[in-house]
Amino acid sequence: MNTLKVIKSVNFGVYLDGGEGREILLPLRYVPEGCKAGDEIDVFIYHDNEGRLIATTLRPLAMAGEFQWMQVKEVAATGAFLEWGLMKDLLVPHREQKTAMKEGHRYLVYVYLDFITKRMVASARIDKFLDNVPPRYERNQEVDLIVAEETDLGYKVIVNHLHWGLLYRNEVFRTPEKGEKLKGYIKEVREDEKIDVSLYPLGYEKIDGIARHVLQTLKQNGGFLPVHDKSDADEIQALFSCSKKNFKKALGALYKKQLVSLGTDGTRVTDKA
Repeated sequence: MNTLKVIKSVNFGVYLDGGEGREILLPLRYVPEGCKAGDEIDVFIYHDNEGRLIATTLRPLAMAGEFQWMQVKEVAATGAFLEWGLMKDLLVPHREQKTAMKEGHRYLVYVYLDFITKRMVASARIDKFLDNVPPRYERNQEVDLIVAEETDLGYKVIVNHLHWGLLYRNEVFRTPEKGEKLKGYIKEVREDEKIDVSLYPLGYEKIDGIARHVLQTLKQNGGFLPVHDKSDADEIQALFSCSKKNFKKALGALYKKQLVSLGTDGTRVTDKA
């Protein structure tokens, strides 16, 4: 994304200052109402189908340096075209496909600028874009995760668009979906530079999975929610993604550890949590 200044208006859009004497068109459909010369606009820059630089106020599903699950819109002689969230689709050349991509299927890809063609493309050969720099993480550091695949131990996740990480099955209160984006925390960077992650800040290890989730949800809502063991099962499911039976067990475990207090109006986090 770039913040560019409007140079002039034309009947089919406005031209933006692209630096070094370049003018980049922002088509009329994306021009904010009342826009005039001198205004600054946040835009995404890409090449149109004729190779010209063009701007849009839309944000693509992924930008250069990011991983994303995307759906194949069309398969052509040059490769597979992915739905990118823009007027233009994103190409995955045949050489960058692990297996032949099929229309309508979703794939995990990495988006990058091809230095030969100077075009944005994507690759499904994601391993070559991961673990290329040392993992400089601190214990308990918050990170961004993308769920990639399920393994015997749990779930392989992409950490901060840079490294592979592992989320252990016995530490997850529900089954994450492929492509799901989550906030996580670094548990450990091992001697072999493998990374273990958790969905919860460290210190929650002694609380079972669902109880951790309940406690975290309470904290995210100011330490109180108007729910308790007599609440409606649908309300509990909506808030905590678990059954009423499991919620009551989790609540009991938190209460025994004096991490929550229970009242007729709901559940509160205590000073010990």
